[in-house]
Amino acid sequence: MKIRSTATCCAVIGALLAPIASYAADYSMPAKPVMIVKDSVITTKIKTKLAAEKLTYAKDIKVDTDNSGVVTLSGSVTSQDQADKVAAIARDTEGVKSVVNNIKISSSGY
Repeated sequence: MKIRSTATCCAVIGALLAPIASYAADYSMPAKPVMIVKDSVITTKIKTKLAAEKLTYAKDIKVDTDNSGVVTLSGSVTSQDQADKVAAIARDTEGVKSVVNNIKISSSGY
């Protein structure tokens, strides 16, 4: 009796899970998440380079990368040289197609 009950339970559970398993096997991931990963990799590379350069003024710079490799920089620094240095680091990063430099120059840096 116990074996029959266990076998019936397994058969019911298997029947319920079969559609889920077949759906999972047929489902393919769209290309979009791959692009998001690529974009975040470029952003991370730029932020890592900025940290490695020990540019204290770059800690508040925001780096965004779109799905075609265009990097947008924003934030605030105290000189044009600082803004240019951040942009140059971004441009020299693998995968970057172009850089939009929206960094503002202000006396306080914020």
